Amino acid sequence: MTPSRSPDPAASLPPLVIAAALALAAAVSLGLARFSYALLLPPMRTDLDWSYLTAGAMNTVNAAGYLAGALLTPSWLRRFGARRVLLGGGVAAAVLLAAHGATLVDSTLYLLRFLTGIASAATFVSGGVLAARLGSRGPEPATAGRPARSAPTAGLVLGIYYGGTGAGIVVSTLLVSPLSALPIPHAWRWAWVALGVAGLLATLLTALATRSLADGSTAAAARSAFGWRRFACGLASYFLFGLGYIGYMTFVITLLREQQLSNTMVNVFFGVLGLAVMGSPWLWAGLLQRHRGGESLRLLNALLAIATLLPVLSAHPLAVFASGLLFGGVFLSLVASTTALVRHNLPPTAWAAGISAFTIVFAAGQIVGPTLVGWLADGSGGLRGGLAWSAGVLALGALAAWGQKPLGDREPAR
Repeated sequence: MTPSRSPDPAASLPPLVIAAALALAAAVSLGLARFSYALLLPPMRTDLDWSYLTAGAMNTVNAAGYLAGALLTPSWLRRFGARRVLLGGGVAAAVLLAAHGATLVDSTLYLLRFLTGIASAATFVSGGVLAARLGSRGPEPATAGRPARSAPTAGLVLGIYYGGTGAGIVVSTLLVSPLSALPIPHAWRWAWVALGVAGLLATLLTALATRSLADGSTAAAARSAFGWRRFACGLASYFLFGLGYIGYMTFVITLLREQQLSNTMVNVFFGVLGLAVMGSPWLWAGLLQRHRGGESLRLLNALLAIATLLPVLSAHPLAVFASGLLFGGVFLSLVASTTALVRHNLPPTAWAAGISAFTIVFAAGQIVGPTLVGWLADGSGGLRGGLAWSAGVLALGALAAWGQKPLGDREPAR
């Protein structure tokens, strides 16, 4: 008699739990691998005697790697499937983060930032594909021992996935500041090691909770064509978002330190920003679910422009924290809005190609942004001038989104 096989616990997890597990991948790919750099920049800049141009160039190189990863990911999806790419990218990003702590050489750090960008893009794109699929699942019927489950809206699932970046920002705040303040030479190096360990733990949890996500249609999806012209305005808006937001996320902590805010206030600010990212899915899920054109891109870019201007106009704590709350509550939902746009207007077989296309233009904007803001900051306008420029670019992104119209009816929103 053949012994009965015990059920896979991952197969019975609720969709929102699986979405939260996917969100840990976003926490690694953006929260730990990219945005933690804002906290590490001040001690590294002081210790390594960097100019603002060099500091910005580190993030530019990371964005260049992200672009390379976005270009390579469709072929990896065809060959390995979305879940394997997700987990492979997460492990690679974690190991590379830890390796940052092993060097004081600028050229080696540039290489590590580039490779980390490649791994981050692989994780982020494949996670977006899996989140879009998870959001398209219908209600689950009742089974023995388990009642029927209603399906969450796709907008909420996507928001949870992208909002996971906020968890990475919060973890970065808890790890980087105390470790960088240790009374030892080059203490910031241990912060990089801790980020790598946190990335490995998060990727393990993602692996355990996503075993029920199949890779079945990834190959067909990765081969599907994407109509760039039909999404021209949305792509232009997203490029400008990438160009504008990255200056804030690279230099806002440095600006606040220049404005003489205490270390405690700066850490609380970044933590509040991360918590706002985590709460944003419930704030914007309905918006992402309702609108099938560029409405979400338009509104969210405009709000980001306002958030970026606030610390430029005033160093008052109320203005600073209002900026962090607003920026954190918006910017990852703008990223989610592009996946929602693809999902609303393209068949499932084209989702991977669409998400990759938006990631490519996003990465292209990020390549230029940090170095340009750093160059402006080295001039007479300082960091405030650089961030004011970023706010203007985000406002242009809002204007560009006006032209993105729905491409036709695909499926009814849930």
